[in-house]
Amino acid sequence: MSAALRPVLVLACLLAAGAACAGVPSVEECLEGSDFIANAARARDNGIGRERFLDRLDGDLATIQAFPPALRWFAHDADDASFLRDAAQEVFDRPGAPEDHRAAFLRACFARLRA
Repeated sequence: MSAALRPVLVLACLLAAGAACAGVPSVEECLEGSDFIANAARARDNGIGRERFLDRLDGDLATIQAFPPALRWFAHDADDASFLRDAAQEVFDRPGAPEDHRAAFLRACFARLRA
């Protein structure tokens, strides 16, 4: 993704998020989050380093926190942000196929829906 398109994508995700309860992702957010994690694995496979990816994610999460919780994509609160970041770390700490990371994220995210 080009650097010029990144802010547009972040803003689009924020505006499309809709209202969701903090700490409990929607089904749509779980699916979108799983896409994000699969893409993180693809980025890893294409040479993006762990620290570079996580630093960028941390910056994005900090930016998202400037918006009201109802307008945030996925990271409605600190628990959500930690959940997403932990899954991203897993991509780099235990490399596997993007679809395997996606499936693991979906299982964990759907478990949060039931909690």
